[in-house]
Amino acid sequence: MAFIDYYKILDVDKTATDAEIKKAYRKLARKYHPDLNPNDKEAERKFKEINEANEVLSHAENRKKYDEYGENWQHAEHYEKAKQHGQYSRGGQQDSFGGGYSGGGDFSDFFESMFGGRTSGRQRGRSAQFKGQDFTTELHLDLKDVYTTHKRTLTINGKNIRITIPAGVENGQQIKISGLGGEGENGGPKGDLYITFSVENHSNFKLDKHNLYSTIFLDLYTAILGGDITADTFDGKVKLTVKPGTQNGTKVKLKGKGFPVYKKEGEFGDLYLTYQIQIPTILSEKEKELFTELAALRNS
Repeated sequence: MAFIDYYKILDVDKTATDAEIKKAYRKLARKYHPDLNPNDKEAERKFKEINEANEVLSHAENRKKYDEYGENWQHAEHYEKAKQHGQYSRGGQQDSFGGGYSGGGDFSDFFESMFGGRTSGRQRGRSAQFKGQDFTTELHLDLKDVYTTHKRTLTINGKNIRITIPAGVENGQQIKISGLGGEGENGGPKGDLYITFSVENHSNFKLDKHNLYSTIFLDLYTAILGGDITADTFDGKVKLTVKPGTQNGTKVKLKGKGFPVYKKEGEFGDLYLTYQIQIPTILSEKEKELFTELAALRNS
Protein backbone atom coordinates (compact mmCIF):
# COMPACT_ATOMS: atom_id res chain seq x y z
CA MET A 1 0.00 0.00 0.00
CA ALA A 2 1.46 3.37 -1.01
CA PHE A 3 2.25 5.76 1.77
CA ILE A 4 0.01 8.87 1.90
CA ASP A 5 1.53 12.01 3.38
CA TYR A 6 -1.41 13.70 5.08
CA TYR A 7 0.76 16.61 6.18
CA LYS A 8 1.65 17.30 2.56
CA ILE A 9 -2.00 17.09 1.50
CA LEU A 10 -2.92 19.82 4.01
CA ASP A 11 0.31 21.72 3.25
CA VAL A 12 1.43 21.86 6.90
CA ASP A 13 4.56 20.81 8.74
CA LYS A 14 4.65 17.71 10.92
CA THR A 15 5.06 20.06 13.88
CA ALA A 16 1.86 21.97 13.02
CA THR A 17 -0.45 22.82 15.92
CA ASP A 18 -4.09 21.74 16.05
CA ALA A 19 -5.12 25.31 15.20
CA GLU A 20 -2.82 25.38 12.16
CA ILE A 21 -4.21 22.07 10.92
CA LYS A 22 -7.79 23.27 11.39
CA LYS A 23 -7.06 26.53 9.53
CA ALA A 24 -5.37 24.69 6.65
CA TYR A 25 -8.22 22.20 6.37
CA ARG A 26 -10.91 24.89 6.28
CA LYS A 27 -9.05 26.86 3.63
CA LEU A 28 -8.63 23.85 1.34
CA ALA A 29 -12.11 22.46 2.02
CA ARG A 30 -13.66 25.72 0.88
CA LYS A 31 -11.46 25.80 -2.22
CA TYR A 32 -12.28 22.26 -3.39
CA HIS A 33 -15.82 21.85 -2.02
CA PRO A 34 -18.08 20.07 -4.58
CA ASP A 35 -20.70 22.83 -4.31
CA LEU A 36 -18.12 25.32 -5.59
CA ASN A 37 -16.67 22.94 -8.19
CA PRO A 38 -19.63 21.15 -9.82
CA ASN A 39 -18.69 18.29 -12.19
CA ASP A 40 -14.98 18.79 -11.44
CA LYS A 41 -13.61 15.28 -10.81
CA GLU A 42 -10.16 16.54 -9.84
CA ALA A 43 -11.63 18.92 -7.24
CA GLU A 44 -13.79 16.07 -5.93
CA ARG A 45 -10.70 13.86 -5.59
CA LYS A 46 -8.80 16.61 -3.79
CA PHE A 47 -11.76 17.22 -1.47
CA LYS A 48 -11.79 13.54 -0.49
CA GLU A 49 -8.03 13.61 0.19
CA ILE A 50 -8.36 16.74 2.31
CA ASN A 51 -11.16 15.22 4.41
CA GLU A 52 -9.22 12.01 4.87
CA ALA A 53 -6.12 13.92 5.96
CA ASN A 54 -8.14 16.03 8.38
CA GLU A 55 -9.84 12.97 9.85
CA VAL A 56 -6.44 11.66 10.86
CA LEU A 57 -4.52 14.79 11.81
CA SER A 58 -7.30 16.66 13.64
CA HIS A 59 -7.73 13.88 16.23
CA ALA A 60 -4.85 13.62 18.69
CA GLU A 61 -5.04 9.83 19.04
CA ASN A 62 -5.34 9.22 15.29
CA ARG A 63 -2.46 11.60 14.60
CA LYS A 64 -0.27 9.82 17.12
CA LYS A 65 -0.99 6.47 15.46
CA TYR A 66 -0.37 7.91 11.99
CA ASP A 67 2.97 9.43 12.99
CA GLU A 68 4.11 6.01 14.16
CA TYR A 69 2.42 3.64 11.72
CA GLY A 70 1.74 5.77 8.65
CA GLU A 71 -0.78 4.29 6.23
CA ASN A 72 -1.51 1.44 8.65
CA TRP A 73 -2.55 3.74 11.50
CA GLN A 74 -6.03 2.22 11.71
CA HIS A 75 -4.50 -1.10 12.74
CA ALA A 76 -2.18 0.33 15.38
CA GLU A 77 -3.78 -1.73 18.14
CA HIS A 78 -2.79 -4.95 16.38
CA TYR A 79 0.78 -3.74 15.94
CA GLU A 80 0.97 -2.81 19.62
CA LYS A 81 -0.38 -6.22 20.58
CA ALA A 82 2.20 -7.89 18.39
CA LYS A 83 5.01 -5.88 19.97
CA GLN A 84 3.84 -6.87 23.44
CA HIS A 85 4.04 -10.54 22.45
CA GLY A 86 7.41 -10.18 20.77
CA GLN A 87 5.96 -10.84 17.31
CA TYR A 88 7.21 -7.63 15.70
CA SER A 89 10.40 -7.92 13.64
CA ARG A 90 12.11 -4.83 12.21
CA GLY A 91 14.44 -6.72 9.93
CA GLY A 92 16.87 -3.79 9.90
CA GLN A 93 14.21 -1.33 8.75
CA GLN A 94 12.88 1.76 10.47
CA ASP A 95 10.90 1.41 13.69
CA SER A 96 8.12 3.64 12.38
CA PHE A 97 5.86 2.67 9.50
CA GLY A 98 5.43 6.40 8.86
CA GLY A 99 8.92 6.42 7.34
CA GLY A 100 7.64 4.70 4.23
CA TYR A 101 6.67 1.03 4.30
CA SER A 102 7.43 -0.77 1.06
CA GLY A 103 6.55 -4.37 1.88
CA GLY A 104 9.02 -7.23 2.01
CA GLY A 105 10.16 -9.34 4.92
CA ASP A 106 9.70 -6.85 7.74
CA PHE A 107 6.60 -8.55 9.16
CA SER A 108 6.30 -11.71 11.20
CA ASP A 109 3.75 -14.43 10.46
CA PHE A 110 1.35 -12.53 12.71
CA PHE A 111 1.30 -9.50 10.37
CA GLU A 112 1.41 -11.46 7.15
CA SER A 113 -1.56 -13.56 8.12
CA MET A 114 -3.50 -10.49 9.19
CA PHE A 115 -2.79 -8.26 6.21
CA GLY A 116 -2.83 -10.66 3.32
CA GLY A 117 0.58 -12.41 3.33
CA ARG A 118 1.11 -16.10 3.98
CA THR A 119 -1.13 -17.70 6.59
CA SER A 120 -0.50 -20.27 9.24
CA GLY A 121 -2.52 -23.46 9.35
CA ARG A 122 -4.78 -22.20 12.14
CA GLN A 123 -5.40 -18.84 10.51
CA ARG A 124 -5.80 -19.97 6.89
CA GLY A 125 -9.29 -19.37 5.58
CA ARG A 126 -10.24 -16.54 7.94
CA SER A 127 -9.21 -12.89 7.97
CA ALA A 128 -9.50 -10.19 10.59
CA GLN A 129 -12.39 -7.79 10.14
CA PHE A 130 -11.80 -4.06 10.38
CA LYS A 131 -14.22 -1.14 10.55
CA GLY A 132 -14.13 1.16 7.51
CA GLN A 133 -12.51 4.57 7.62
CA ASP A 134 -14.46 7.41 9.20
CA PHE A 135 -15.13 10.41 6.95
CA THR A 136 -15.24 14.05 8.05
CA THR A 137 -16.67 17.07 6.31
CA GLU A 138 -17.50 20.67 7.16
CA LEU A 139 -20.88 22.20 6.38
CA HIS A 140 -21.08 25.99 6.09
CA LEU A 141 -24.40 27.53 7.11
CA ASP A 142 -25.81 30.95 7.90
CA LEU A 143 -27.37 31.61 11.29
CA LYS A 144 -30.80 31.94 9.66
CA ASP A 145 -30.37 28.44 8.20
CA VAL A 146 -30.28 26.84 11.66
CA TYR A 147 -33.17 28.79 13.17
CA THR A 148 -35.53 26.05 12.02
CA THR A 149 -35.10 22.32 11.46
CA HIS A 150 -34.60 21.58 7.79
CA LYS A 151 -33.29 18.96 5.37
CA ARG A 152 -30.25 19.33 3.14
CA THR A 153 -28.56 17.17 0.52
CA LEU A 154 -24.81 16.66 0.84
CA THR A 155 -22.40 15.08 -1.63
CA ILE A 156 -20.04 12.71 0.19
CA ASN A 157 -17.50 10.83 -1.92
CA GLY A 158 -19.67 11.14 -5.01
CA LYS A 159 -22.86 10.04 -3.27
CA ASN A 160 -25.80 12.30 -2.42
CA ILE A 161 -27.16 11.89 1.09
CA ARG A 162 -30.16 13.63 2.63
CA ILE A 163 -29.75 14.71 6.24
CA THR A 164 -31.93 16.56 8.73
CA ILE A 165 -30.27 19.54 10.41
CA PRO A 166 -31.93 20.22 13.77
CA ALA A 167 -32.71 23.78 14.75
CA GLY A 168 -30.20 25.35 17.12
CA VAL A 169 -27.06 23.68 15.78
CA GLU A 170 -24.08 25.68 17.06
CA ASN A 171 -20.93 26.87 15.34
CA GLY A 172 -18.21 24.22 15.66
CA GLN A 173 -20.66 21.51 16.73
CA GLN A 174 -20.00 18.05 15.33
CA ILE A 175 -22.52 15.26 14.74
CA LYS A 176 -21.95 11.62 13.81
CA ILE A 177 -23.97 9.69 11.25
CA SER A 178 -23.24 6.00 11.63
CA GLY A 179 -22.49 3.82 8.63
CA LEU A 180 -21.81 6.58 6.08
CA GLY A 181 -18.01 6.20 6.11
CA GLY A 182 -15.75 3.91 4.13
CA GLU A 183 -16.36 0.24 3.45
CA GLY A 184 -15.11 -2.19 6.08
CA GLU A 185 -12.36 -4.69 5.40
CA ASN A 186 -13.09 -8.41 5.21
CA GLY A 187 -16.76 -7.88 5.97
CA GLY A 188 -16.18 -5.41 8.78
CA PRO A 189 -18.71 -2.61 9.50
CA LYS A 190 -18.71 0.64 7.57
CA GLY A 191 -17.08 3.70 9.06
CA ASP A 192 -19.02 6.75 10.24
CA LEU A 193 -19.49 10.26 8.88
CA TYR A 194 -18.63 13.22 11.11
CA ILE A 195 -20.07 16.59 10.12
CA THR A 196 -18.71 19.78 11.67
CA PHE A 197 -20.96 22.84 11.35
CA SER A 198 -19.49 26.22 10.55
CA VAL A 199 -22.25 28.75 11.30
CA GLU A 200 -21.75 32.37 10.31
CA ASN A 201 -23.89 35.23 11.61
CA HIS A 202 -24.81 37.87 9.03
CA SER A 203 -27.84 39.15 10.95
CA ASN A 204 -28.23 42.29 13.07
CA PHE A 205 -28.49 40.14 16.18
CA LYS A 206 -25.71 39.02 18.48
CA LEU A 207 -26.03 35.41 19.63
CA ASP A 208 -24.78 34.31 23.05
CA LYS A 209 -25.67 30.69 23.79
CA HIS A 210 -29.44 30.73 23.18
CA ASN A 211 -30.08 34.43 23.80
CA LEU A 212 -30.20 37.12 21.13
CA TYR A 213 -29.23 40.76 21.58
CA SER A 214 -30.07 43.78 19.45
CA THR A 215 -30.19 47.58 19.59
CA ILE A 216 -33.32 49.66 19.00
CA PHE A 217 -32.84 53.28 18.00
CA LEU A 218 -35.38 55.67 19.59
CA ASP A 219 -35.99 59.23 18.57
CA LEU A 220 -35.78 61.79 21.36
CA TYR A 221 -39.48 62.60 21.35
CA THR A 222 -40.63 58.98 21.74
CA ALA A 223 -38.12 58.48 24.56
CA ILE A 224 -39.48 61.55 26.36
CA LEU A 225 -43.18 61.23 25.64
CA GLY A 226 -43.49 57.49 25.15
CA GLY A 227 -45.33 55.72 22.35
CA ASP A 228 -45.66 52.57 20.29
CA ILE A 229 -42.88 51.27 18.04
CA THR A 230 -42.28 48.22 15.86
CA ALA A 231 -39.16 46.14 16.55
CA ASP A 232 -37.51 43.33 14.60
CA THR A 233 -37.12 39.87 16.09
CA PHE A 234 -35.33 36.96 14.41
CA ASP A 235 -38.56 35.59 12.93
CA GLY A 236 -40.65 38.70 12.41
CA LYS A 237 -41.75 41.99 13.94
CA VAL A 238 -43.39 42.82 17.26
CA LYS A 239 -45.14 45.90 18.60
CA LEU A 240 -43.65 47.48 21.72
CA THR A 241 -44.85 50.24 23.99
CA VAL A 242 -42.15 52.70 25.10
CA LYS A 243 -42.69 54.25 28.51
CA PRO A 244 -42.46 58.04 28.84
CA GLY A 245 -39.07 59.15 30.12
CA THR A 246 -37.22 56.09 28.81
CA GLN A 247 -33.49 56.48 29.45
CA ASN A 248 -30.66 55.73 27.03
CA GLY A 249 -29.39 52.16 27.50
CA THR A 250 -32.70 50.82 28.86
CA LYS A 251 -33.01 47.07 28.22
CA VAL A 252 -36.18 45.19 27.36
CA LYS A 253 -36.46 41.40 27.58
CA LEU A 254 -38.70 39.49 25.20
CA LYS A 255 -39.08 36.01 26.67
CA GLY A 256 -38.92 33.12 24.21
CA LYS A 257 -37.92 35.33 21.28
CA GLY A 258 -34.31 34.16 21.25
CA PHE A 259 -32.67 31.24 19.45
CA PRO A 260 -33.96 27.64 19.53
CA VAL A 261 -32.28 25.21 21.92
CA TYR A 262 -30.69 22.25 20.12
CA LYS A 263 -32.91 19.14 20.14
CA LYS A 264 -35.36 20.67 22.64
CA GLU A 265 -38.52 21.15 20.63
CA GLY A 266 -40.31 24.44 21.36
CA GLU A 267 -37.64 25.73 23.75
CA PHE A 268 -36.06 29.10 22.95
CA GLY A 269 -33.76 31.59 24.57
CA ASP A 270 -34.74 35.22 25.11
CA LEU A 271 -34.29 38.40 23.08
CA TYR A 272 -32.76 41.43 24.81
CA LEU A 273 -33.32 44.83 23.20
CA THR A 274 -31.30 47.89 24.23
CA TYR A 275 -32.73 51.35 23.56
CA GLN A 276 -30.32 53.86 22.11
CA ILE A 277 -31.72 57.37 22.01
CA GLN A 278 -30.82 59.45 18.98
CA ILE A 279 -30.27 63.13 19.65
CA PRO A 280 -31.21 65.32 16.65
CA THR A 281 -28.20 67.06 15.16
CA ILE A 282 -29.97 69.43 12.77
CA LEU A 283 -32.77 71.61 14.16
CA SER A 284 -35.03 74.07 12.41
CA GLU A 285 -35.27 77.61 13.77
CA LYS A 286 -38.68 76.81 15.21
CA GLU A 287 -37.32 73.69 16.99
CA LYS A 288 -34.49 75.75 18.44
CA GLU A 289 -37.01 78.27 19.78
CA LEU A 290 -39.10 75.52 21.36
CA PHE A 291 -36.09 73.83 22.96
CA THR A 292 -34.99 77.23 24.29
CA GLU A 293 -38.43 77.73 25.83
CA LEU A 294 -38.30 74.21 27.35
CA ALA A 295 -34.87 74.91 28.82
CA ALA A 296 -36.14 78.14 30.34
CA LEU A 297 -39.11 76.31 31.86
CA ARG A 298 -36.83 73.62 33.36
CA ASN A 299 -34.57 76.24 34.89
CA SER A 300 -37.26 78.56 36.20
